[in-house]
Order: sequence, then structure tokens, then C-alpha cells
Amino acid sequence: MIYNSKLWMKDVQYVSENATMLSQLAGRSVMITGAAGLVCSAVVDMLICYNETHKEPVEIFAAGRWPDEMQDRFGVYFDKAYFHYVEYDAAKPVNPAFPAVDYIIHGASNASPERIIREPVETMLSNIGGLEQLLRFSTGNHVKRLLYISSSEVYGNRNNTESFSEEDYGFIDILNPRNSYSSAKRAAETLCISFAEEYGTDTVIVRPGHIYGPTASPFDNRVSSAFSYSAAKGEELVMKSDGSQLRSYCYCLDCASAILTVLLRGKNGEAYNISNPDSVITIRQMAELLAEAGGVQVRLETASANEKRSFNPMSNSSLKSEKLEALGWKGCFDARTGLAHTVKILKESMKE
Repeated sequence: MIYNSKLWMKDVQYVSENATMLSQLAGRSVMITGAAGLVCSAVVDMLICYNETHKEPVEIFAAGRWPDEMQDRFGVYFDKAYFHYVEYDAAKPVNPAFPAVDYIIHGASNASPERIIREPVETMLSNIGGLEQLLRFSTGNHVKRLLYISSSEVYGNRNNTESFSEEDYGFIDILNPRNSYSSAKRAAETLCISFAEEYGTDTVIVRPGHIYGPTASPFDNRVSSAFSYSAAKGEELVMKSDGSQLRSYCYCLDCASAILTVLLRGKNGEAYNISNPDSVITIRQMAELLAEAGGVQVRLETASANEKRSFNPMSNSSLKSEKLEALGWKGCFDARTGLAHTVKILKESMKE
């Protein structure tokens, strides 16, 4: 369990203490979908940390498909008076018994490259339909704000190496089923803005870059997650490309603090990149830092045609962060520190 790691608990406390805006949530309620996932479980841990150190707690509604998974992830905190499990599946209609909450953070989404290739239809429909259900719920139940977690994949490809600002868009091949994810994320963002325009629903959007950290599932096949677990287990890292693709990496707790910053300080109807300027590196550099932290080697291997189908088609998905930083956010972990912490925390978490 991740709470076995003293370093994780220290990191959570450090980020939470720096997130001064959390006091605005005291006495409020927040529902987080996809609450056991890489990104949103870090958000929940920040709220738990706040509750454990303050008298007036934030009511946490952790929404997901399986209560056992949620209980395994959050351990003793699952039974706290401020923690509530909510059954939720983005592919199904919203439960009519959904709780009345002040804020919703919608992070439930299939982001597995292998599943995107295997289930492009389900990927699209759950992204768009799941969001529509929550937007209608928000509109009809006086939710103060819904934050939608989108993706840097909405930007597509373009022929230069400049980082993307929130107004920049490249080309997406809409006839490639791998782009079911990026196309659905684009459509979902437009749906957010359409609800804001037509119904007055308060929505904000975040576009995370490539998020990594010890909150990833051991079954997560995204390259940063798979490499992190391999490094922690002392296994060599097998790269299936030259690793020259440029990415905006971000430690999961920095991403969580950015989400909470936008939730509380962002402007209605606006989108914000989540990118740490100290972590814009190539896939190869990311792999080398993880290998260094784990004391292992990086080996290059030719990818099969089927493996190549699941690759992110963007050669450059680096993001500008000025708009987010203007809200007062600043990352706490550069790439070297965050990746090293990820490997050490995974090692500590694997111990009995």
C-alpha cells in the first residue's frame, strides 16, 4: 500500500501545505470520478491530508466502479466520516441517488493505449456520454463548478517544436481509431463550453501533459508507469522507439495541486494546460532518469506493428504553463526529483 511509504506521506504533506487555496474547500463537498486512478487518487490524498490536519473537513465523495478497489487504495481513510464511496461508471447513466455536492472533478476515462486500440468505440462514448451525464446533473443540482480533466492529446500534430499554448491546435487524423481518445477529448471540451453557453453551467477544463507517479496501477501500460514499476523492481527498461518525442511530464501530486488550483481559481469556460516547466523532457530522458533511480539499464528494442498502433502520434506534446502559473500555481518537483521519488515510493510500497 502506498501509505507504507514515508516519502509519499511526506510529499503529500509538502504539496498540501503549499496549496493554500485548500482552505476554501473547508465545509464543502467534492466528488471525484476516477478517484482510484493515477491523477485523481493524488487529488483525494491531498484532500485527506488537509482533513487530517484541520478541524473543518472537506466532504470527499470518491466515485468509481468498484468499492473493493477504492478500499484497497485508500485503506483506513475509506472508513473516515468525511469519506464516502459513490458507485459510478462513465459508460452508464448517472445514479439517481447521486449526492448533492458543491464541486465535481471528472477524471474517469480510459487512458490505456492498449484499450484505446482495442475499444475505440467505448473510449469515445464513455468520454462524451459520461461527461454529458455529469454536466446535466451539475446543471440540475446547483453544483458550483465542474472541472473536466481533458488531455494534451487534443492539440494533435504540427510541424514545429514549439510548446502548445491553450489556443494552439494541430492536426488530428479523424480516420485513425487510435485518435478516438483525442477526438473524444476535443468533443468533450466543446460539450463543456456548450453547457456553459446554453445552460449557464460553470465548467473549467484542464489539459494535463504526461503524468507519472507512484499512484499508477501496476497494470498501467503507459510508458512512464510501466518504466517506473520496472525500475522499482530492478528490471531493465525496454524502449520501443528512439525516445526523441518531447513531452511535458508532471509528478502526480503537482498535477493534483494544479487541478485544485484551477477548480478554485480558474475562470469559467477556460482551459488550462498542466505542465511543469522543469519537467519538459524527451521520453528517452525520462527513461534514463528512471533507470538511474532504479540502478538499471535502458535497452532499445524494435516495436512490433501492433505495438506501434498504440503509440501516441504526437512527436511534440510539450505545453506552455504560463496561464496556470498566473493563477498562483508552481510545481514542487522537477523531473529528476519526481521520477526518483516515484521509484523510491514504489519500492517502499512493495514492502510488507
